[in-house]
Amino acid sequence: MSMKGTLDDVHHSVELLKDSTALRDVIDRHIHDQTLAHKSAFFVADLGVIVWQQVRWSAQMERVRPFYTVRCNSSPVVIEILAALGTGFVCSSKHELDLVKGFGVSSHDIMLGGTCKQLSHIKYAAKHNIQLLICDNEVELRKIARCHPKAKVLLQLMSDSCCERAKTALVFGSTLKDCRHLLENAKELNLNIAGVKFNVASCGQDTEALCRAVSDARCVFDMGEELGFEMNILDLGEGFDGSEAQLEKINTTLRPMLDMYFPPSSGLSVIAEPGAFYVSSAFTLAVNIIAKKTLGRDFSGQTHNPLSANDEPEFLYYMNDGVYGSFANKLLCEDSISKPLVHKGVATEEPLFSSSLWGPSEDDLDQVLDQCLLPELAVGDWLLFLSAGANSLRTVFTNGDEPKPPVFYTITERDWKEMDKYGISLDRRIKNFSLVPCCLQPNITDTPVSTPA
Repeated sequence: MSMKGTLDDVHHSVELLKDSTALRDVIDRHIHDQTLAHKSAFFVADLGVIVWQQVRWSAQMERVRPFYTVRCNSSPVVIEILAALGTGFVCSSKHELDLVKGFGVSSHDIMLGGTCKQLSHIKYAAKHNIQLLICDNEVELRKIARCHPKAKVLLQLMSDSCCERAKTALVFGSTLKDCRHLLENAKELNLNIAGVKFNVASCGQDTEALCRAVSDARCVFDMGEELGFEMNILDLGEGFDGSEAQLEKINTTLRPMLDMYFPPSSGLSVIAEPGAFYVSSAFTLAVNIIAKKTLGRDFSGQTHNPLSANDEPEFLYYMNDGVYGSFANKLLCEDSISKPLVHKGVATEEPLFSSSLWGPSEDDLDQVLDQCLLPELAVGDWLLFLSAGANSLRTVFTNGDEPKPPVFYTITERDWKEMDKYGISLDRRIKNFSLVPCCLQPNITDTPVSTPA
């Protein structure tokens, strides 16, 4: 029996796997089912990954409470598990606020994020007693004062970054000088400034920038306290990519800085806004090749059509999902797309060819991957995109009447027991999904093999 969930479902089924069952076996089964049916793209989610990421966070960032960024992945099952694990949530729209509150999350555990908010969203937050809001400019400050005078505002500091992409992106945040001006304005508006937010660089390598951000935050705290504000929240922001190495590096840098500038005795609440950290590696996306074109590449590297006898072939593959669907993050320039795995068996000596991957829209923007080396594929073959959980399950663009890819949720018995250690049980905390035993179909011989490097 096929168990699936979409973003709009009310109740979800989660397959309970024997500890000996590999997630790849589950993917194989669903590929087998889809091959017999409509060959739709689909996700397989391992919810145990989310549980273990919470374990890692608790071990490395014991002073920091996570507030999950809902726009990263708004799957209701993810939201419900994280709510049961005790995280807070950062929402950017009324839809996200309603989604989170629907799982019984307290208004005090929800933040309205974004530095440019619609008036209706600010009013909605005020109506539902959601107090934490972010601000980095005077116009936004006045909007909040007018629509939500009881808000607790966090001033967003401009963060240095070592990432080339971040250096060319639109910069949000205020300088120290601007923060002084905003604090004075907030005093005039009788608005409560409760703390400071900055963003951890997503690469996590620039320890000097991270130390400088903590030091600057301390300066803003001092300015605020001098003006009479009760500053008691430090938000480390986004940028946590999910890797163990990055988390360890951030913790090694942050811990002594926090102890120096914001000691535990100060009673300060330290929070952060991880998104990809929880969900990226928990989701695998399977897509099907629906069309194929062959170009010729001559000795000078130029491509042309048709292919001549002396040319090296270059393949263009069209998939049943693209940038107007699960790869929307490519258009938003938030993430790079990693090379997929080929599901069918591939011999190690099989030649690799220059290839590009495209979505189904026939739009020039619908290019998922520009250049990668793949064996020659045929229409009907499957590709697996690992670590596909971040920025792929949210409504950003629409692709006509195409349905969203279904999501098949799984968790192993071992990981479910780990959840029980956190006091999470099916009958007490998890109300909107049910566990069903996994039943793998026999005689599936199409075993996936990773593409050679």
